[in-house]
Amino acid sequence: MAGVAAVCYAVARPAWPFGIVVPTFVPPLAAAGLALLLAPDAAPVVAYVAGTLGTLIGADLLHLPDLRRYDAQLLSIGGAGVHDAIFFAGLIAALLA
Repeated sequence: MAGVAAVCYAVARPAWPFGIVVPTFVPPLAAAGLALLLAPDAAPVVAYVAGTLGTLIGADLLHLPDLRRYDAQLLSIGGAGVHDAIFFAGLIAALLA
């Protein structure tokens, strides 16, 4: 999960007015690759957990301080790019099973 969070933090960018944008296939491929490398016997489960939580932590939570520069009254966690990446992380994890 920490590896996926680090990758997501590196590639995610705040983009007004969309929120935080992340390339769609980077987090799921990172999660699947790390899961196959670090836990080949439990790769689908590890890829799912690392792909979903790693994306939320690395892309959204760690970038919250960057969003202070926007004068917004309301901020929501997760943009379309982050939600798409989480969906595809689940899909690729299911394909590993």
